[in-house]
Amino acid sequence: MGNFIEGVKAKAKSNMKTIVLAEGEELRTIQAAAIVKAEGYAKNVLLGDPEKIRKIAADEGLDIEGIEIIDPSNGNEQFAELFAELRKKKGVTLDQARETVKDPLYYGVLMVKAGQADGMVAGAVNSSANVIRPSLQVLKTSKDAKLVSAFFIINVPDCDLGSNGTFVFGDSGLNQDPTADELSEIALSSAASFKALVGEEPKVAMLSYSTYGSAKHELVEKVQEATKLAKEKIAQRGLTLALDGELQFDAATVPSVGQQKAPGSDVAGKANVLIFPDLNAGNIGYKIAQRLAKAEAYGPILQGVAAPVNDLSRGCTAEDIAGVVAITAVQASNK
Repeated sequence: MGNFIEGVKAKAKSNMKTIVLAEGEELRTIQAAAIVKAEGYAKNVLLGDPEKIRKIAADEGLDIEGIEIIDPSNGNEQFAELFAELRKKKGVTLDQARETVKDPLYYGVLMVKAGQADGMVAGAVNSSANVIRPSLQVLKTSKDAKLVSAFFIINVPDCDLGSNGTFVFGDSGLNQDPTADELSEIALSSAASFKALVGEEPKVAMLSYSTYGSAKHELVEKVQEATKLAKEKIAQRGLTLALDGELQFDAATVPSVGQQKAPGSDVAGKANVLIFPDLNAGNIGYKIAQRLAKAEAYGPILQGVAAPVNDLSRGCTAEDIAGVVAITAVQASNK
């Protein structure tokens, strides 16, 4: 594991939080719960059939003794009443709510809403849409965010770029084609997430295939407008944040190229928060880093939800899940 995730685990250990693992019957999830227990940086709750979960653990030689297991299929009247109240304007009846809360993803976010847990992690087998939907219906968008977005923490081994090889890539998991205004919000949220998780000052690059107008196209103009809006919001909100664009990837991250293409920029060549113009670029970018640079990739991590709920890539490992548990715990501490 890289220095980044070990640092996050240390932060999580200093303020133990309870994180629900909604896909409790899934092997990688059970393995992750065993890792978290052994390393002692969070308390986990596994959702699923207790007998089935314990059998899988026993067959694999995994120690999950003492980890709470809850079977959502038994229902929960308190959660049903809470969900019916939250969704009454959408016409949800109590009987409908009683069935809905048997879904582990809904049960998990309702545990968070009710204060019985501090965050939830899922997505090893469920789609992003299935994970995010209950989160927005139950927890909703946080008061200080205009939209929910997603980012990846990328930790590149033996790399002196970014923050010793650590970057935030946003939005690499949720918003398909954000407007310039939405892109500016993603940039500000991603900067705050970087500061909270990495503990260093963010330097935000608004990425494009153009640097400082070297190309003319509406795709470039969107990033230019997003940069302008982000800088206006930084001033309006009284923030201190280094942000610049539009910048090509090499101009953003490589000092010699940054000095050549964007002289005088306080971000060029030093960026550690990379904001991609759309989901095509962001998703492709993080997977290239993960597979070719052998980077650790944690996410997609959600930002802008009222309480921390994080999605997983369905190609994740048990170690990835355990890492996201640590990130979720730190997000809960920051809340």
